[in-house]
Amino acid sequence: MTLVIRLLVNAAALWVATRIVPGVTYRGDALPFLGVALVFGIVNAFIRPVAKLLTFPIIILTLGIFALVVNGLMLWLTSALSGALGLGFHVRGFWAALVGALVVSLVSTLLSLIVVDRSDARRSHAH
Repeated sequence: MTLVIRLLVNAAALWVATRIVPGVTYRGDALPFLGVALVFGIVNAFIRPVAKLLTFPIIILTLGIFALVVNGLMLWLTSALSGALGLGFHVRGFWAALVGALVVSLVSTLLSLIVVDRSDARRSHAH
């Protein structure tokens, strides 16, 4: 997936979380929200792999469930960085971060499947 598509998928998934998860909020326009999605993408690209590596034994012991905690912490970190940048995205507390991360993961996965399916269909018709 291209970087722009990934950014839009992240933005959509984060937007859904702001609509259905109490404690995950956004105040602002569409363009700054793309900034939030960019911050989220950077956090997930650079910090999340390190966090998962450091918590790997706990992730194994919990049969992968602790990975959701790591994802929640990444959403919470995105909130802190977005707040520092004045982007208007806020996650209030650990539980909101945990549920928000679950929603973002599910929506992002579903949207990614749709986007990949469509691009695969286009490629197969082109040949």
